[in-house]
Amino acid sequence: MEVPEKNYFKIGEVAEILDLEPYVLRYWESEFKILKPTRTRTQQRLYHRKDLELLMQIKDLLYNDKLTIAGAKQRLQMKIKRNGNGKKVVKLRKKADLDQMEGILNPGSDYAELGEFRRLILEIRAELETLRSRIAK
Repeated sequence: MEVPEKNYFKIGEVAEILDLEPYVLRYWESEFKILKPTRTRTQQRLYHRKDLELLMQIKDLLYNDKLTIAGAKQRLQMKIKRNGNGKKVVKLRKKADLDQMEGILNPGSDYAELGEFRRLILEIRAELETLRSRIAK
């Protein structure tokens, strides 16, 4: 399923996008402490796009790579930093963020296109890291 262009998703929408049951998402939320969807006044979960991307990666690690929860936690090796506004920023170190993007691509894409896409993303990432280091100085 294609990811809609919006910033917040209810648990049912996320479950449908990831082809999972909502109870699986609630369980992962209890296991992966970095997953903290915001809550509405009526206590409904609202997942941000970043949460959705992280869930895609977790699903890939558990279902495709056949890792345990502990193995997925270890593979992610989440590094939490705070940006200038005091908000938490998650940077995934071991497993490239590109794996999240590959899940969004059409399944019919050929591997040559994926290689080109990966190369472009790596170039953009390098430029962003350079800009980030300049800003930090």
